[in-house]
Amino acid sequence: MHFDKILVLLGEFGSYQKRTFFAICLLSVVWAFDKFGLVLVGDVGADHWCALPEWKDQDCAAWNLTAMECQLAKKNASIPRGEDGAFEQCERFYNVTGEVFYPGLDPRNLTKEGCVDGWEFDTSQFENTVKMEFALVCDKKNLFIMTQSVYFVGIILGSVVFGSLADWFGRTYMMWIALTLWFAAIIGLAFSPNIAAYTIFRALDGAFSYGTFLPAYVLGMEFVGPSKRAIVGVVWQIFFRAGLMILAGVPYISNDWRTLEHSIVSFITLFCFCMPLFPESARWLINRGRHEKAEKIIRKAGRVNNKELPDVLFEEDEIKEMKEKLATERKPTVLDLFKSPNIALKTFNLMFNWCVNSLVYYGLSLSIPNLVSDDYIAFLISAAVEIPAYIVAVVYIEKLGRRPNLGSTMVAGGVACVVTIFMEPGTWQIVVAMIGRLCISASYVIIFIYSAELFPTALRTVGMGMCCVASSIGSIIAPFVLLLHDVWEPLPLLLFGVPSILAGLLAFLLPETRGKCLPETVEEAEQFGK
Repeated sequence: MHFDKILVLLGEFGSYQKRTFFAICLLSVVWAFDKFGLVLVGDVGADHWCALPEWKDQDCAAWNLTAMECQLAKKNASIPRGEDGAFEQCERFYNVTGEVFYPGLDPRNLTKEGCVDGWEFDTSQFENTVKMEFALVCDKKNLFIMTQSVYFVGIILGSVVFGSLADWFGRTYMMWIALTLWFAAIIGLAFSPNIAAYTIFRALDGAFSYGTFLPAYVLGMEFVGPSKRAIVGVVWQIFFRAGLMILAGVPYISNDWRTLEHSIVSFITLFCFCMPLFPESARWLINRGRHEKAEKIIRKAGRVNNKELPDVLFEEDEIKEMKEKLATERKPTVLDLFKSPNIALKTFNLMFNWCVNSLVYYGLSLSIPNLVSDDYIAFLISAAVEIPAYIVAVVYIEKLGRRPNLGSTMVAGGVACVVTIFMEPGTWQIVVAMIGRLCISASYVIIFIYSAELFPTALRTVGMGMCCVASSIGSIIAPFVLLLHDVWEPLPLLLFGVPSILAGLLAFLLPETRGKCLPETVEEAEQFGK
């Protein structure tokens, strides 16, 4: 009996599946903390300027100046200003340290030098960030960009390696291994003594966090019936955004990046208690010829869901045929995604859509000006405004299908990028750009669901892993595309908009999956959509 038919008898989203899915949602919250936590207390660098140790402890009480007024007076007396009137962040006046400080000290005739005594940072909003602790500013600012890049490189490696292993050895088994390694990587991050160690552990963090999350997501999707997959796919995204909203409040308690890492360790420890809730994927067990173990899980789920199941779930001929096939079949690899023409075309199409989606999403996130000055409030609003896009997405993909909604949202997001090129800077330009970002956000949740439905069980995790590789490439490219603003101002938005429109049009070539059974074998996936 096909597993999707068993799910109809079992209950497409009964109590047993809800329990498992809730644990995946908790993992999604932890992953949100890990993926974007350092954007809040690591990537965002506070204002900085050259330090003057001789003046550091000298107060301004004799001149009746407040602490902030005293700091400004010292900066005026020691830090040059650029052409825009802002304080230089990497220079100071040369022999001002030999002067006794007093308000109004005029250093304009002095020569300049670099920050030979280090830097001071504005700690009014950030207590201790990665940039502050390791002084990743001025001539070392590119080192922080590198640490963020290696995180995505880690995701690429984790997606391919753990995606393949999960298809070979099982979803839950690889989750346990990756979770243990992720726990160790986060501890290494929290106690990193220097930027070199931090960079290494950040790469491992990316690999093992995705190695944990990817099999968990696939497991959740494989245990849900056709009519409920869209809801499940959207709800975990909402939990991810809820995690970001919670994260926005964490720095008000402590905005030290090491404290944040310690909290992630605590969350992973708590999540370990949820691991017994994860059964192995019965769909994967059937695909690997382990019908007896699959039947035990299915019947347990039937008891929890209070459903009556037939006495015989799998016919002897069916079991024998599967085992004979497996006896001559080698284990699937990532190369199998590109050997069959139909699967290869769908894989390339999905990978291009994932890459462009991530490119445009991160590009717009980095280029749209914040509407509020507080970084934490801006982060909260950014996470919250995407939830309505997800809710609208789940309604329409169930009514109209995956293909038209993915194609139309990608095209709309691209058109919004191109239109903003011809608009005057201001509120309306930001509004149009935000509409584009919401369309791209909606397409992200759709493509996650859509991809999991198009890949066969034998290649589902590694297929999703390859899509995540493409997504990571888009994330890495996005900041560099924004640098092309100096070459020609509209160029970044043009490079976001045109590929998005193209990706949306290509999405219309994919087969519709709404209400369809998931393909189990490579042969079924090759015939699907022909």
